[in-house]
Amino acid sequence: MSFNALIVTKDDDGAVSAAIEQIDESRLPEGDVTVAVEYSTVNYKDGLCITGNGGLVRNYPHVPGIDFVGTVEASDDSRYKPGDKVVLTGWRVGEAHWGGYAQKARVKADWLVPLPEGLTPKQAMAVGTAGFTSMLAVMALEDHGLEPSKGEVLVTGAAGGVGSVAVAILAARGYEVVGVTGRPETGEYLKGLGCSRIVAREELNETVKRPLESETWAGCVDAVGGDMLARVLGQMKYGASVAAVGLAGGAKLPATVIPFLLRGVNLLGIDSVMQPYDNRVRAWKRIVDDLPMDKLESMVHPATLSDLTDLGPAILKGQVKGRVLVDVNG
Repeated sequence: MSFNALIVTKDDDGAVSAAIEQIDESRLPEGDVTVAVEYSTVNYKDGLCITGNGGLVRNYPHVPGIDFVGTVEASDDSRYKPGDKVVLTGWRVGEAHWGGYAQKARVKADWLVPLPEGLTPKQAMAVGTAGFTSMLAVMALEDHGLEPSKGEVLVTGAAGGVGSVAVAILAARGYEVVGVTGRPETGEYLKGLGCSRIVAREELNETVKRPLESETWAGCVDAVGGDMLARVLGQMKYGASVAAVGLAGGAKLPATVIPFLLRGVNLLGIDSVMQPYDNRVRAWKRIVDDLPMDKLESMVHPATLSDLTDLGPAILKGQVKGRVLVDVNG
């Protein structure tokens, strides 16, 4: 039985291209569970895989899509049976393993979680890896003592997928949220999600000679990395934490150890790819409890498989606002 998939190929000259093709189910990779995919989404890694950047895809032809939600069609694992709704994020699916930009996927049962009670398939993929990562970041900050009474919480790259969901979650939990963006036109959008004020990217994206500045932020969800993260570390309050979730501004960290030694600042690395099952379930439950669905709806843009060849490059250029919901059957 054939179905539609976005296939990324590389020619003999090394040029990468992506196109929708009809492929046979026999081409799906090995796995315990076959899923009829309903929705996927677009994350920064998806942009890298669609365009062939970053070295994430090693074997071609390839089906990207690091997230998907759908219905189990066949299962060799007792945990899942036909008709079950399941969600997948991470585990290098869409990078090393064929992913969700197709109407069918086959994966290991260990990589799946049941669709959380209280979420529709559309809502689960509006959240996707970006929102899942945001919740992991908020959980880590709170596990390290963050609470609303301690002051303003900074979210860098606030208009992106991770940042948008982080703003909405933090605001709903009573935090005073400050969003950093290089796109002034997103100011009203961010205030609608819950930002109390906006800081222009230009104010924070250059390092300064002083390793410590005024204590300003009680916590930070950082999706940018690079110079901005180095600058923010020197502005954290005593004992505060930064949850590092991305590197849109670069992988280098031109910082000193002074904030860690003199202010007890914590730099918390957030990995969503290899998270153990129990913490995944915990994070998804917190998403149901703490993410306002009306705010989630306001950040969603619909798309189909045919839009992905444009969306891949766009997200790498920082041109995608909020979350993209990809209807693979649309």
